[in-house]
Formats: sequence, C-alpha cells, structure tokens
Amino acid sequence: MQGNAVIGQSGGPTAVINQSLVGVIEGLRGTSGLEQVLGMRHGVRGLTTDQLTRLDTIAQPQLDLIAATPSAALGSTRDKPDAAYCERILAGCKKHNVRWFFYIGGNDSSDTCRIVNDLARSSNYDMHCFHVPKTIDNDLMKNDHTPGYASAARYVAKAFMGDNLDNASIPGIKINVVMGRHAGFLTAAAALGRAHADDGPHIVCLPERTFDMDAFTARVEQCVKQFGRCQIALSEGVQDKDGNAIGATLIKGETDAHGNVQLSGSGALGDQMAEVLKKRLTPAGGKAPRVRADTLGYPQRCYPDASPIDQSEARAAGRFAAELAKKGERDGSIAIVRKSDAPYASDTVRVELTDVAAKTRHMPDDFLDGDFNVSKKFINWLTPLVGNMPKMGRVS
Repeated sequence: MQGNAVIGQSGGPTAVINQSLVGVIEGLRGTSGLEQVLGMRHGVRGLTTDQLTRLDTIAQPQLDLIAATPSAALGSTRDKPDAAYCERILAGCKKHNVRWFFYIGGNDSSDTCRIVNDLARSSNYDMHCFHVPKTIDNDLMKNDHTPGYASAARYVAKAFMGDNLDNASIPGIKINVVMGRHAGFLTAAAALGRAHADDGPHIVCLPERTFDMDAFTARVEQCVKQFGRCQIALSEGVQDKDGNAIGATLIKGETDAHGNVQLSGSGALGDQMAEVLKKRLTPAGGKAPRVRADTLGYPQRCYPDASPIDQSEARAAGRFAAELAKKGERDGSIAIVRKSDAPYASDTVRVELTDVAAKTRHMPDDFLDGDFNVSKKFINWLTPLVGNMPKMGRVS
C-alpha cells in the first residue's frame, strides 16, 4: 500500500492531546509505503476543505515542544458528522490518497472514525482507521481512564483545595460548577484534596445520582450547622428523577451544535443554584445566607500543569495506534488498561471501534458514597494518576 497518513483532533482540547498527536507522528516513522503525514486543520472539516499541513517534516525538538503544549495544535472542531458528512470525509481521503486515518477525540470522534471506516470498506477503498482516545470527561468505554482526564482532575482538585481555604477564611456557602454533562468523574476529583475531616468539598453532586433539590438543600443546611460553612462540587450535568438536567430547568441559555443547553460556558447554573439556596435557607424575617458561585470553565481543559502520567500515556496511545497500523491492523480504538496500583502501571490495547463509538461510560456505583459523596475506592483509583499534590498547613 502506497499513500499518505492523516491525523486530526476533535472535540474539547486537553492538556495532553498534542502528546497523542506527536505519538502518532513518531510511531508512523518507518511505515512501509508511507509518503507523507498530514494534519487536518480543525478536524475532519479541514480534510473536506483541503486545509492540510505537513507533519512529518517537523524537527524532533519542535515536536517535543508541541507535545508539551496544551490545547489542540492543529485546531479542533465540534462538528458531529452524519453519514453524508462522512462521505465527504472519505472523498477527501481518496483525493489526497490517504491510506492511514487517525482521529484523536472522544465519543463522537470514535463514531466518526467508525462510519468512515465502514464507508471505506463498503467502497473497497483500502484504508486503515484508528481512533485515539481523548476526553477530560473520562467517559469512554473499555478505558480505565482516558488521556486528558488526569490533568483536568489535577486542576479541579487543586482549584478546590485553594477555594476550600478561601471558604474557611470567610465562611459561607460556595458552589463550584465543574464540567461533566453525563459522567461525574471530573467533578468527583474535587474530593482528592481533602486532608482534614472538615475540608471541602462537603457536598459532591454527580450525574450518576438523582438530584433532589429538597435533599440537597437539607444537606447544605446540615453542613452549615456542622462546619459553619459549605463548599459544593456541582457537576453541570446533574439530573432529576426523570432524567432532566437541572441546569436546563433553571436556566434558559444558548444551545450548542447538538442542541444541548450551554451549562459550563457561562455562570448561569451556579448563579441560579445560589439564588435557590438563598431563598430556601433565609429564615422568616431574617438575613439571607452568604452564597457565592463560580464556574471553573475552560481552564479545566488546558491548564498548563499536566499530570506526568497523563502526558506519558497520551503519547503512548498515539504511538500504539501508529504501531498497530504499521503491523497491518485495519482499524480499532486504543484503550488504556490498568495493570497494577502499587506501583502504578498501565498498558495500551486495541479494542473494536463499535465498543467505544457513541457510547458513554459512567462512574461505577462503588466509586460513590451515598448521594453527595465519593468513596475511598475512587480516591485510591484517582490518586496515582494526577501526580504530587500540594500540602497545606494549619494554625492549631
């Protein structure tokens, strides 16, 4: 087989997505019949509009610098290709004699890779298609965890550690909204920084547990009585008993390309939740409690303080995808599997595209402790992934 390879990045950027990009480039070296390694500008949109750039001519020192840089070096896209769009993608592959197709992204990206792969086979076009995992949500099936998650979890844990000290200094009720529309892994990471029994977050609200406003309010009131304050980790995707997103019922905001109400891109959810608590917790004829809200927002994705494990595994995932292609594998998605906890070790394996595409992984039940907390098992699972955390002192 003689032709070119193409690599694209899709969905929300991460702190280590470029590690995977460079891993694919490095892994493709020495591939028989490979002529050029091309990068798609802004994902598959760049392939359909001939916006391609050479990647195999970049010197190794520059590649190493790109790998250590957060966000998507090629640019990303939120396009969610349907069958017709994927036909245009395949046409672009044929036009540029692409025989190796690599797409770095999450659920939708894996589905795009699957559709393009199926179309190539049905049209007898010889092309190898591989999905390289990426998502801070950690919601891809078959993975112990996904590249991008550990670095985002590191940011969230550190942010809550600092905010917890602020909340202790000037006590009140503090809500921090964290990304995670369908899975609560990232919000749960807020609990990693607890060192003392009275440290926040005191309440952790995740999509995997039904959100009941009455029970939530009662828990906040209980925490204020116990600690004199309450720090809350609130996932943007918390849902009521009927599966309706609380954010969608409290706010009327913009929608994204998939029709989803914008939850983390603005402070609306936190502000509305703060207003609910003020009204519910204000005693008759009394003063409203001090309630503040922040939305952690996009810095969760690309803060330049990546987990060392995350950097290494992201690069390895990209390199492994290229090595599979070099060995003649036709397609697949890459997954990270945990081999041991002490010492921590992981490996990369190939799984079927259909096992990952358009599917969502949720936090397992044993990672949760009741409706408003995470378990010790989750903390033990997460700890080796994020790297060393800062130590905080106290005046006794």
